[in-house]
Amino acid sequence: MAKVSHLRNDNQRDVVKIFLELSGKYSLWQLWADFIVMSAIAISNTVDKDNAPKREEQYMNIVKRYDDYTIQKFPKILASIVMGMELDPNRDFLGEIYMELNLGNDAGGQFFTPYDVCRLMAEINRPADIAQKIEADRFVSVNDCACGAGATLIAFANTCKLHDINYQTDVLFTAQDIDFVTACMCYIQLSLLGCPGYVFVGNSLTNPCVSADKKGLLPLQTENVWFTPMFYSDVWMVRRLFAKMNLLEKPIETLETEKVEETIISTIEESLEPELIESKFGQLKLF
Repeated sequence: MAKVSHLRNDNQRDVVKIFLELSGKYSLWQLWADFIVMSAIAISNTVDKDNAPKREEQYMNIVKRYDDYTIQKFPKILASIVMGMELDPNRDFLGEIYMELNLGNDAGGQFFTPYDVCRLMAEINRPADIAQKIEADRFVSVNDCACGAGATLIAFANTCKLHDINYQTDVLFTAQDIDFVTACMCYIQLSLLGCPGYVFVGNSLTNPCVSADKKGLLPLQTENVWFTPMFYSDVWMVRRLFAKMNLLEKPIETLETEKVEETIISTIEESLEPELIESKFGQLKLF
């Protein structure tokens, strides 16, 4: 029986071709994992200055594993991903490549939900009164506690566009996955699509992501949290600022005092962050 391809466009095929070429010298899984982590770090370090030093050290340690030829291929792969997602955002771009390369952990129960199924789920679960909720609360939140490469969240973002909802200003995306590499895949895709929010790496059952505020704007375990660049845009920075100010007014009995204080203290530093650069079309520039 002929193999059914998971790929949908030429950019995905270009990425697969490069990885298969490089796999003659290096482990295909290690190549993929290192590329994904390096790409996630490159994006994260443009905005998350607190975690940047440690992540930059991790980045440089990965670079040492490869020869110059291989390292020069990584930016070309990322360029194909950026272009591919720009041309066709309505799919799980990285997840489909991941499955095409047979990198899924079947023994660990890792099976990515097909994007078309995620799109159906997103449409079914979209509240009929979502516009009214946004008008009342300024934004709504969507969470995937076993996000994989982020197909469900991507589908929700695309569903929002179909219903004239600006997900970049009106939706907070939060995700969690126990697998570091797939969590980074989700982070890359949410970042490139301009989804504001964060991805938390950890076990959702034993170590769920906890926020200092009720709306999920202020996650506490920031070392394992990957914030998307859009989460640092003006509208979301202001919302986080007000959330921190509200912590001063209402005591939070369930949280440790020092954690609350740390969350509040960072307000001034964040307000001094340089403005993000946008293109003439309003698209956030990452590099």
